Amino acid sequence: MSVPAQRQTIAIKPITVPAEGRDFELQVKVTAPARGADLPVIVFSHGNAWSMDGYGPLVDRWADAGFAVVQPTHLDSRRYGIGFDDPRFGTLWRVRVADLHGVLDHLGHVMEQAGLTDRVDHSRVALVGHSWGAQTVGALLGARVLDDAGEPGEDFSRDGIKAGVLIAATGTGDSLTPFAAEHLPFMRPDYSTMSTPALVIAGEKDQSEMSTRGPDWFLDAYHLSPAPKRLLTVPNGEHTLGGIAGEAVAETTDTDPARVALVADAVSAYLSDALDVRTDSWSRFRAAAEAERKASAQRKD
Repeated sequence: MSVPAQRQTIAIKPITVPAEGRDFELQVKVTAPARGADLPVIVFSHGNAWSMDGYGPLVDRWADAGFAVVQPTHLDSRRYGIGFDDPRFGTLWRVRVADLHGVLDHLGHVMEQAGLTDRVDHSRVALVGHSWGAQTVGALLGARVLDDAGEPGEDFSRDGIKAGVLIAATGTGDSLTPFAAEHLPFMRPDYSTMSTPALVIAGEKDQSEMSTRGPDWFLDAYHLSPAPKRLLTVPNGEHTLGGIAGEAVAETTDTDPARVALVADAVSAYLSDALDVRTDSWSRFRAAAEAERKASAQRKD
């Protein structure tokens, strides 16, 4: 990271969360400041093939900013070996959604196991996701998945979630490549019902191999969802936005620690504002980022 963390943090793993119908236990990692009270909570959904052990550059910076972060490991994690050709793969998007609901249902248990029962604020909970994790989070914010006939499926929205952040979120399914259409038919989000306040973060040069469209595909979550929404576009950013999943990981094509810090700080600032921790944090961040030409922002209310 461009600026070392200033606050001592702690990390506890694995914590097992009660879950039924899973081939493997649902486990999470919790990262939080070593001191402090009334901590707001982020539940983070990782991208395809990752786990609770990824995204350290983001999570550590959020903990340094005063958040308690919960990271579940979804069944698509490479450690479980359920690949595209596995007959279970097509249902994993539903398990991902169930994972987030399960973590929220048992958040008290998770925080007790982490030794944070008296230090977190259960009234201030937000969801954040990257890539497939962003689509997963979107479902709890109100988005649905369209079927082959274009009809919206189940409503998985979650009451009590004040805000969310979608980083490199899947666009609509009308431009999927043949591979994506065959293996990822659930990649057809309908954002028209995603009414929970959210920040959408997209890379200016994020060209997905799953869509025939350009980087504008990753703007759909902002343009096609109802207000209130915020959009942050990162100049020259690609899908991992400088390396948010980890330093020098194989899939990072645009290594830039400063860009990672920008994304992490954008999430902290937006959620501090949305969760009423510091209501001027987003406006201050946005003004500084635009003045330094690090990002461009849009809003609809």
